[in-house]
Order: sequence, then C-alpha cells, then structure tokens
Amino acid sequence: MEGTPPTHRQLTALRLNASDHPRAIRSFVTRAGRITTAQERALETLWPKYGLEPQGPLDLDDVFGRDAPRTAEVGFGNGENLLALAGAHPERDYLGIEVHRPGVGRVLLALEDRSLSNVRVVCHDAVEVLERYLPPASLEEILVLFPDPWPKKRHHKRRLIQPPFVGLIAERLKPAGRVHLATDWSAYAEEMLTVLGAETRLRNLSPTGTFVSRPEERAATRFERRGERLGHGVWDLDFVRV
Repeated sequence: MEGTPPTHRQLTALRLNASDHPRAIRSFVTRAGRITTAQERALETLWPKYGLEPQGPLDLDDVFGRDAPRTAEVGFGNGENLLALAGAHPERDYLGIEVHRPGVGRVLLALEDRSLSNVRVVCHDAVEVLERYLPPASLEEILVLFPDPWPKKRHHKRRLIQPPFVGLIAERLKPAGRVHLATDWSAYAEEMLTVLGAETRLRNLSPTGTFVSRPEERAATRFERRGERLGHGVWDLDFVRV
C-alpha cells in the first residue's frame, strides 16, 4: 500500500482522536527513539513494498498473493525472531506488528537485504489490528514474545495479556491454531498462565498444565538477552485453539 508508517506525532494524534474506537488504556508508550538515516530511508522507500496501512479487514490471500499458513508476531521489536522464522519457512507468511519506527525500519532493511517476500509489516497498535483488520479464523499462529511487563503494580492494568486480548487471539486463530508467549518476568508468567487458562477456546499444550520448553527455532530477542544479563529466567507458554 502507498505511503509511509505513521510518525510518532501522528500515532499520538491517532490516539487522541480515536473516539470512534476508544481505548482508555494502552499496553505501550510510543517513543520517538533513535532512528538511523538508513532506517528512516527504509521507512520512506521500502514501506510501499512491505508495509500495510489497512483501512478495513485485510484479505491476506490478496496481501501475500497466495494461500499459505500464516503467523502474526505481536510487538516484534527489532525483528530478530520474525526474520529468522521467515527465512527458515518460505512456505509460510508472516505478519509483523510493531509501533516503534526504528525497529520497523530495521526490519524493512533486512527484508530487502535477504530478499524475503513472505513478510508484511503493520506499524499500528496490535489490539486494534486484531480487532479491526484481521478477520476471525485467519491465522495459524500468533506470537507474543516478551511483551512489556509493566513491573510496577500501578501499571499492571497496562499489561497486554488480559482477558479481552486473549479473547481476540482465540477468535483470530483457526481451529488447531496456536498461540505462543514468552516472558522473563515470573509474576507476569503466572498471570499469563492464569488468563490463558481461563479462555475456554484455548487449551494448554504443556504436559504439566504450566509452561513449555523454549522452542529451538525461536531466535533470542534483545529483550530476552537483556533479561538473561539481569539473571532473569524465561517462561514459555503454548496454547492451541480448540
């Protein structure tokens, strides 16, 4: 689609003017961040090739030009995992959702450098993307890796993994579709386990009914590496749509 992803100022304006689809609490804070000249150029020149600016429900067959299994990664950060999976599985399509422009620019550069044609990027709030732009039962897999834990108790209400969002995940997954999550905050891991366990359309794939082993093909993200440096553990969850 034409255009470039919204700027920090435009994202802020969208939040202030979204009275038709109000959301009082958001799980992220938009930051301008440090963006390189190359990333800024990628946002201008490569966005029409890899970026999406949906105005209504997406026809993913039309977006990708084929019918294939599809994975959405929510909050891909710098895109390490998204790029690794797309390169390893050319038979699958990947939709990356991220609000921070430097990470989006980095992914656009990598997609062009690696000639990956099975990835499209949306620079927008993931909750609204799932609510407004992805049809029900349109995805085989959803990844939510190391979402902001909002560690202070007064900020827990901002955490992404809450019942309404998990309900959206269940609706957007095809039957037998899977959702994989990971965090390096133990209290958030337990909260995730409780919230997903309460969603009747999802079933825990852990033999113990708790957490699963780290998938071998999941690339370590900068958030995961930072947690390891701080001595944090990592907890993975894997649920299936029933």
